[in-house]
Amino acid sequence: MELSIVILCWNDRKVITDCLRSIYAGTHSTDFEIIVSDNGSSDGSIESIRENFPHVRLLENGMNLRFSKGNNVGIRACTGRWILILNPDTIIHDGALDRWIQFARQHPEAGGFGCRVLNADGSYQGCARPFPTNWREWLAALYLRGLAYVSDAFISDEYIKWKGNTERPIDWQAGCAVLVEADLLKRLGGFDEQFYYYYEDVDLCRRIWDAGRAILYTPDVVITHLVGQSVKSFHLAFELDKYRNRYRYFYKYFGRKGARRCRQSNLAFLRLRAMGYRLVQVVKPSEPLATRTKLYLAAAEWNARVDPVQLVENGQDPQIEQKVPVQALQ
Repeated sequence: MELSIVILCWNDRKVITDCLRSIYAGTHSTDFEIIVSDNGSSDGSIESIRENFPHVRLLENGMNLRFSKGNNVGIRACTGRWILILNPDTIIHDGALDRWIQFARQHPEAGGFGCRVLNADGSYQGCARPFPTNWREWLAALYLRGLAYVSDAFISDEYIKWKGNTERPIDWQAGCAVLVEADLLKRLGGFDEQFYYYYEDVDLCRRIWDAGRAILYTPDVVITHLVGQSVKSFHLAFELDKYRNRYRYFYKYFGRKGARRCRQSNLAFLRLRAMGYRLVQVVKPSEPLATRTKLYLAAAEWNARVDPVQLVENGQDPQIEQKVPVQALQ
């Protein structure tokens, strides 16, 4: 078996059917298996997969294990030489997986592989990024990303001068679609489950690099990722999980001091953006912008109250007073 594809499902019936159909229709020369790790779906996803895609190997977890642990269930069941971690809200373009496996064969020195990810409108999503550091977090927080046009010393949270149209090494590829050599992935233990949602992909890619293997990007492999990009898709529950896992990441790689320093750039990022949205509201009031301003302020309140070290070491998670929209998480 050349390729194992692991797809995590949690009430994703509306999108996973198109994802699976695109894999079967667009893969022509690669021997592959599909493993769906289901996190307790109740929307008919399991029944639909069984009925329409009988060759899919379905693993029923019976509960929501979240992203890292749910994917690890699938990873342990893989038999392929390479493992593709794939989101259910993706569409595989024709021949993409064949070209990706061919690229992997040509680069045995690499342990992981990225690809060109597009939004639904065809624009570049930017899922290949530099590793986060406190310096880079401050550059992003203070709207200084543009300085990267002058010098690579100012690269922040994205590759400003590069839009995914050439082959190159990258620091990390988003977990919506990342290909990893199976033996390496299993030796690394899959995803670190403390990063249950957000930063699990950053951490995995860092461990691949730390193991002495590169992560290479190719623009010849293209997928579409249907994730929402609008203001309305911003939810406090997602945002706070991002910051919790950011602190875990900085604690793991930069220690107590690094985690606490990260808190300052988080606060600067959130407060500056809340201020900016308030100014926009004066000129052009709108309900979505008002909601987003409240969400930034609530996230800033949480970050102001949290002690990153106590959060990581003892699980101390502060409560916040502001009432804002919250959405259940995958």
